[in-house]
Amino acid sequence: MTGQRAIAGPPAPPAPPSKARWHPALRFAILVALLGAFGLLLLLAPPDLRAIPDAVDQLGPLAPVAAVGVGAALLVVLVPRTLITVAWGALFGPLGGAGYTLAAAFLAALLGFAVGRWLGRDFVAERLRGRLARLDGWFTRQSVFGVITVRLLPIGGFGLVSYGYGTTGARLLPYLLGSVIASIPSAFGYAAIGSAVVSPGSVNWLAVAPASFGLFATAIIIWRWRRSASRA
Repeated sequence: MTGQRAIAGPPAPPAPPSKARWHPALRFAILVALLGAFGLLLLLAPPDLRAIPDAVDQLGPLAPVAAVGVGAALLVVLVPRTLITVAWGALFGPLGGAGYTLAAAFLAALLGFAVGRWLGRDFVAERLRGRLARLDGWFTRQSVFGVITVRLLPIGGFGLVSYGYGTTGARLLPYLLGSVIASIPSAFGYAAIGSAVVSPGSVNWLAVAPASFGLFATAIIIWRWRRSASRA
């Protein structure tokens, strides 16, 4: 027995206390405070887009990269995507404005989802019960079409919905694809409007054509909802 005790050695130190109980709540509080700060900043100091044309001229070939980066940053801080798209259409034309806005929307959707998943998912998952658990399961099983449906609903700005999706069990790839596809109609439509404001005779109607996708998608969504409601 004595030899066995000597071989065993001293007892292992106690494991550090788990922080799982307060970490999710703390991270969720940070997420709420962050969104509140973005909203307050947007109300007190809205972005001044009048200085952007001069900055674009100074950047030269790097202007498209800056347009994507600045657009993504503005979406992340909850600036409405409509405002950005119209401004980018006025600066870069209907096709360029729509393309840069879609690239910015992709980056903003990815960043918002990542922040929402890291700060809010654990807190939300621990409190899912009943109908909320079924709703979260629906988000987890959601296809690209389901994401398009949510994105086309007037339930919140682009950035806010991105953060909200991160707190659910949604899968990343369908979420990103659905977010970009749902942004196509308004991107081309509002970019064409912005371009028409600056130079009315330069609008390429091929750039406006994808906006008709929005009407088609809305009709399909309404039909599917009515069909699901009748089955239920």
